[in-house]
Amino acid sequence: MSDIDQENAFADQVYETDEPILYEVADGIATITMNRPKYNNAQNNQMTYALDEAYYKAASDDDVKVIILRGSGKHFSAGHDIGTPGRDHHLSQDRKSLWYDHANKPGAEFQYVKEQEAYLGMCRRWRDLPKPTIAMVQGACIAGGLMLAWTCDMIIASDDAFFSDPVVRMGIPGVEYFAHPYELNPRIAKEFLFLGERMNAERAYQMGMVNRIFPRADLEQETYDIAKRIAAMPRLGLALTKQAINHVEDLQGKRNGMEAVFGMHHFAHAHNSLISDDKLGGFDAKAMADSQREKK
Repeated sequence: MSDIDQENAFADQVYETDEPILYEVADGIATITMNRPKYNNAQNNQMTYALDEAYYKAASDDDVKVIILRGSGKHFSAGHDIGTPGRDHHLSQDRKSLWYDHANKPGAEFQYVKEQEAYLGMCRRWRDLPKPTIAMVQGACIAGGLMLAWTCDMIIASDDAFFSDPVVRMGIPGVEYFAHPYELNPRIAKEFLFLGERMNAERAYQMGMVNRIFPRADLEQETYDIAKRIAAMPRLGLALTKQAINHVEDLQGKRNGMEAVFGMHHFAHAHNSLISDDKLGGFDAKAMADSQREKK
């Protein structure tokens, strides 16, 4: 079975909601809520493109000083959608970059083009959005969920939050937005990927990946309090500060490193397809969820 045939197996996807992203503005703060709680906010194309639209809306609204990204339900995000009825990876979208349509392309071109547009491309654009962004993380933040949180300027987590990137099990060197050695120091990044296990909020805080931790009952109030304090700062000052720090990260090699690892990521997809006819190395949503059970 070819990659295109595999994707066509999902041609009868069913969306459980017409509003995968909720958006509201109050007190200078835009709240963007991922709204697929039934599937732990797994990220399908419907959600990804709605999220991109929400970020554009917040960026262009002069009343918005700060943006909070959050997830409805028990978890922030279970990552990329690799198994819900709403999986729509194979469908054409109204593209947001100059990359051409992926949906009718053969072989490795299908996946490479899709992820240049929707994963690497969008994530890097969200990271450079010239307004402060805060990820409010509760519960799971796994694989593709890391990409959503890592593009934000701050991560504020509940005390029961956990983080992981288990895709090495698929033979893949981490998710597409490869920020691991910047979010964690290189030796800890290797541990994080080699084991693919949960990192709890406290250790993520110790490693510098998380800014603050609060009890889940207090997470919302504390996050919005921080956002309001940031919103009191001058808009241009915030934009320039963000631009300055992002620029220094890129001088340290973040962008170039990400480009190189994206190529390795897609070599791994192609290798999996050649040896097993499955670009995910035989793992499905259940297998990946099972891999994240807490170690006793």
